[in-house]
Amino acid sequence: MTRAWQLWGPPLSLSLLVGVAGLPTSGKQTAKTAQAPPLEQALGPYFAKHCAACHDSQTKAGGLDLQALRQARSVQHARETWESVLRKIQTGEMPPKGSPRPTAAENAAAIRNIHGELERADKATPINSGRVTAHRLNRAEYNNTVQELLGVDFRPADDFPQDDSGYGFDNIGDVLSLSSSQMEKYVAAAEKIARAAVFGPELLAPTLVRHEAGGRNINQVTAVPASYDVTGLNLPNALHTTHRFPVDGEYLFKLGLNGTRPLGSEPLAFVLWLDGKKVQTLTIDAEGSSGFAFDRQDLAGRTLECRLKVKSGDHWIAATIERLYEGLPPSCGGLNPSKRKVAPREFKLPPGFPTERAAEFRKRFEERQIEKPQLNDARVNTLEIGGPYAQTEGPREASLRKVFVCGHLQGDHTAACTPKILKSLASRAFRRPATAKELSRLSQLVALAQKNGDSYEEGIALALQAVLVSPHFLFRIERDQSTAKPNTAHPLTQHELASRLSYFLWSSMPDDTLRACADAQTLRKPDVLAAQVKRMLQSPRSHALAENFAGQWLQFRALESVKPDRERFPDFDTYLRMSMRQETELFFDSIVKDDQSVLTLLLGKYTFLNERLAGFYGIPGVVGPAFRRVDLTGTKRGGILTQASVLTITSYPNRTSPVLRGKWILENILNAPPPNPPPGVPNLDVSAVGSALSLRQQLEEHRKNPTCASCHARMDPLGFGLENFNAIGAWRKSDGAVAIDASGSLPDGRTFDGAEGLKTILKADREAFVTCFTTKLLTYALGRGLERYDRPTVQEIARRSAAKNYKFSSLVQDIVTSKPFQLRQGKGTP
Repeated sequence: MTRAWQLWGPPLSLSLLVGVAGLPTSGKQTAKTAQAPPLEQALGPYFAKHCAACHDSQTKAGGLDLQALRQARSVQHARETWESVLRKIQTGEMPPKGSPRPTAAENAAAIRNIHGELERADKATPINSGRVTAHRLNRAEYNNTVQELLGVDFRPADDFPQDDSGYGFDNIGDVLSLSSSQMEKYVAAAEKIARAAVFGPELLAPTLVRHEAGGRNINQVTAVPASYDVTGLNLPNALHTTHRFPVDGEYLFKLGLNGTRPLGSEPLAFVLWLDGKKVQTLTIDAEGSSGFAFDRQDLAGRTLECRLKVKSGDHWIAATIERLYEGLPPSCGGLNPSKRKVAPREFKLPPGFPTERAAEFRKRFEERQIEKPQLNDARVNTLEIGGPYAQTEGPREASLRKVFVCGHLQGDHTAACTPKILKSLASRAFRRPATAKELSRLSQLVALAQKNGDSYEEGIALALQAVLVSPHFLFRIERDQSTAKPNTAHPLTQHELASRLSYFLWSSMPDDTLRACADAQTLRKPDVLAAQVKRMLQSPRSHALAENFAGQWLQFRALESVKPDRERFPDFDTYLRMSMRQETELFFDSIVKDDQSVLTLLLGKYTFLNERLAGFYGIPGVVGPAFRRVDLTGTKRGGILTQASVLTITSYPNRTSPVLRGKWILENILNAPPPNPPPGVPNLDVSAVGSALSLRQQLEEHRKNPTCASCHARMDPLGFGLENFNAIGAWRKSDGAVAIDASGSLPDGRTFDGAEGLKTILKADREAFVTCFTTKLLTYALGRGLERYDRPTVQEIARRSAAKNYKFSSLVQDIVTSKPFQLRQGKGTP
C-alpha cells in the first residue's frame, strides 16, 4: 500500500526540528546601538538624596546598585534595571514608606529624564523586524483549517496532545514542537480526513458515554415564587453538559432519575434541550409506591430514554424537569394549578410486610395524615448518550465541491480533472501556489492508485492524504528571500502576509477573497489591506479572537478546570460555568464587531446574560436560556473585572485572593508583572479568615515581612477593590462575620473604594492598559514573544490609537501595517 507521507521524504519530525527546506529558526538579533548620554548629571542629585543610602555598592538593597548604572551605555546594557527604577518611581513604591518622600516636581523630573533617555535609546536602535520560527498549526488552527479546506464537520485535532504555551499563548512558533508520537497522529488524522471528504465519515460502532450531574445542592422547598423558571434550566434539579457527536446520525439519550416526588402531584415532564432548544419531552406518572414510601414517589433507579437525530459537532445538552412546582400539593410549596383533590388514604399494610412492625407502620401513617411540607427533590442524576445509530452515510456536498473543483461531483472525470483538482487542493492547503514539482508528485500518487486497481476517487484521497501530512500544510512557513541582504529585513510574500492575517484574525487559512488579493499581488496596497481587515473583523469567523486570544489573555479558558468548594459555594454548577465563559466571549466579541474602544473592556456598562447568569448576578427581567445584551447602569457590574469568569479564575476554590486578583491585574491589565516570590516566604495563614480576622488583616500581617512588602504594597490593594465579589463572582457585603472593606491605597498615595473606584484608577492609567493590550495582541498576531527592539512599535501603535478613541480596529490596522507584521528579518551572514 502506498503511504502518502512517504511522498515528502524522511520522517517529518526530524527534518522540521532542524528547519524545513532550509528555513532557519528564530533567533535574537544583536544590533549596534548608538551610545546614549549618561543620566548621572540629571539624576545624580535625586539618587544621592533619596536612594543611595539603600542602593549603593555596599548595601545593594533588593539587589540594586545604582552606582553600577553610572557607567556609559548603561541604558543599553541594563535596560531592565532602568525600567524597574522608572516603574517604582512612577508607582510610588520607592522611596519606601517611612523614608523622606521626594516632592512631586522631583519625581516628575526624574521620570521625564529616565523615560526620555529610554526613548532615545529605542530610536537609536536599528530596525529589527524579528523572525518567526516555522509555525506548526496548533489544535484550534488545525481544526479550523481542515474545516475551511475540505468542509468536513469534525475536530480531529482534539485527539492531539495539548499544545504548549509561551508568552501566554499557544500559537507561539518557538514552543510548538513536533514529536514522533504527534506525527503518527497527523498521519492517522490525514487518512481519516481525506476519506471523510471524498467518501464520507467512516461507519462508527455505537458507544455509550455517561455524564454525571455534578450540580448544586437541592434543598427543601416550601414556598415557590410565581416567577420561578418553569423550564427547569436554572434549577439545581437539572443536568447540563457538552457532548461531542462524531457524525450525523441517531443517538440514544437515557436519563437516570433520583430523588422523590410527593403523592398528589401532576405527572413529571422531563425535557431534553439541544443548544438551548427543547427537542423532546418524556413524562413519568405520579404513582405511589409500597412500604414506608406510601407518601411520596421514589424515583431512584428509574430511567427514561429516547432517540434523536443530531448533527455532528459539539452541542450543549440539558435535561430538566419542566414546571417542577406546578401540580404539587400546597403542603409542598406547589402552585397546584389543577387544584386536584387527593382522596384520603385508608391504612393498609403492604403485601408481605412484617406483622411485628405493623404498629410502627400505623404510627408513621397517622403522622403523614397531618398536612406539612414534604420533600420534593426529584432530579436528573445522569445522562447517558449512545450512538451513533442510523449514521448518515456518504460525503457532504460541501466537501465534494471543495475537492472536485472540476465540477464532476458524481464521477465521469476526464484527464483534465486531475491537475485542476490537485492544484486547487495543494495551493489552498499550502496557502501559496503549489509548485510544478509538488503537483507532479501528487499526480503520480493518483496514477499509482489507479494502476493498483483502485478507483479514481481513491487516488484523489491518497493525494489528499499526502497534502495533509506535508510540512507546508502542517506548518506556516515563511522563507528568507534569496535576494535579501544578510541581517536585513525583507517583505513577506503576499501569500505569507495573507496567512499571517488570516491566522491572526480567524485562527484559520485565508478564504477565497483574501487569497485572490494575494494572487493578484494587491494585498499590500493600503486601501486593499484596510478593506480586508475590516471585512475579516466583521466575519463570524473573527469570533476566534474571543475564543483564542481573549480566552488566553484574560485566562477564562481556565474555567474548564476550576472546582470551587461545593460546601462553600453550592450555587456553582456546570450551567453556571458555561454561562460565565459565554458572557465574556460575547462581551469581547461585541467590542470587535461594533468596533468599540478597547477601554470598554474595563469600563463598559453592559454585558450579555441568560436567565441563569442574570439570576446569579441579581439582575431581573432576563428570561430564558438565550443570551442577550443587558444594560448594567445602576448595578455593581461593568467591564471584565466584575465578570464572574475573571473573578472565579482569580480565586482559590474556597476563598477569594486579593493577591491573585492583584497579580492578574498587574500582568494582564497594566503589563507590570511582579517578580516570583523569593524562596522561604511563609504562606498566608487563613485559618481565622471570616471569623476573627478579615483577609485584609491577615495580609497586612503578611506585609510586615519586609521581603513581602515591596511587591504586595502594590498588588494587594488592587485585589482588595474586588473583595465585594466572592470566589465565584457573587456580590457580598461580608465574609462570614466580618464586613467587607474594599478600599485600597496605592504606594503613590492614590486611594479608591470598591470595583468602581478601582476602575477609575485604571481609567486614569489608560495608557498603561492600552500599551498592555497592544503588547498582548501583537504577541498573538506575530506568534512570537516580543523583544526589546519591538518596544518602539508597541509604543507607537498605542500612542496612535489615542487619536482614534482606542478603537479595536485601529489597533488591528496598525498592527498589520507595522514592520514586525509586514517584514521578516534576514538570517545574517552565513
